[in-house]
Amino acid sequence: MSVRRPVYLDCAATSPPDPRVVEVMHRYLAVEFGNQGSRTHEYGTRARQAVERARDQVAAVVAARRSEVIFTSGATEANNLAILGLAESTGRGHIVSTQIEHPAALEPIVELERRGFEVTRVAPTTGGWVDPAEVLREVRSDTFLVSVMQVNNETGVQQPIAEIAEGLARSAAKLHVDAAQGFGKILAPLRHPRIDLISASAHKIGGPQGVGALIARRRESAWVLRPLMFGGGQERGLRPGTLPAHLIAGFGMAAELAVSEAPERWRTAEEFRTRVLAGMAGTDFAVNGDLDRMSPYILNVSFRGFDSDQVMEAWADLAAVSNGSACASHQITCSHVLAAMGIDERRAAGAVRISWCPATPLPDFAAMTRALESIPAGIHGRIA
Repeated sequence: MSVRRPVYLDCAATSPPDPRVVEVMHRYLAVEFGNQGSRTHEYGTRARQAVERARDQVAAVVAARRSEVIFTSGATEANNLAILGLAESTGRGHIVSTQIEHPAALEPIVELERRGFEVTRVAPTTGGWVDPAEVLREVRSDTFLVSVMQVNNETGVQQPIAEIAEGLARSAAKLHVDAAQGFGKILAPLRHPRIDLISASAHKIGGPQGVGALIARRRESAWVLRPLMFGGGQERGLRPGTLPAHLIAGFGMAAELAVSEAPERWRTAEEFRTRVLAGMAGTDFAVNGDLDRMSPYILNVSFRGFDSDQVMEAWADLAAVSNGSACASHQITCSHVLAAMGIDERRAAGAVRISWCPATPLPDFAAMTRALESIPAGIHGRIA
């Protein structure tokens, strides 16, 4: 007898792999298992063909070229390669970013600051998005990097990267976008040719964990990045190591499916969000962030009277949600994103992130409401 599991509502942390992706991965893990670097036999050739096909599939998501895709272990490594690798080629200079970036971008920038680089971090509006005019106003003659995420991983609020790209038309600064939450979901903004560097992860779009990419557009004749690791020369010398052909092939399939099914997935996501908001109407909650600017795949809500741990515990058998970024789960302080938005500590303490995928079933909202109502008043942790 199978045990009923809670509905998985944490797709912003990782999405369940698409069965079509798993099928491709199995082929290149168990059947076509060659090393794509092997040049003397057909096993290596077939693995190499799979990798290059995936390079095309990933490039197509953002209208890039095959040669501009560098495979990594995920968006975190891609962010590090983009930010630290670019800094290695410049020596010193100024960086413009925001106060609401993912730690995978925030922390490399902090490291550069420690090394003597100057950093300006733009604050968001109360709606959770940065004003593009504020970002562009901070760009100086010595600014070599502007780094702004596409979709905030905690709130789902989209950032104005197309407007920032337009405003940088005459600037020499490179524009980097952490697109972990938007790649393959919100297509048009990332296709702007002025965006130089794009970080992505496969496991946010139904692909496998452990693989991602840095798309580095060649607006200039020479690469501007420097490697962070050495040995082997793979990925044009920027990211050494044997390529995991099965993971890369899975990423490629996930990327292709994301593009071909984009309109249908968008409609499904919007309908799901509408049902979530309607289903929670019987509870006292507030949406954190500007709903009109949000990705249709993420909601961040605070339940008045409860902290997030109480909500997650009450829903443990009904729905799997998080109280923020899975990558920052070691933190026990208030979310830096919600704090930057000016949300008070009490409200932030009650915030949970609900995120879904195209095939996510609707949870039992009535049961979830009853579960919240059953929490005794006045117990430890309850917020007034």
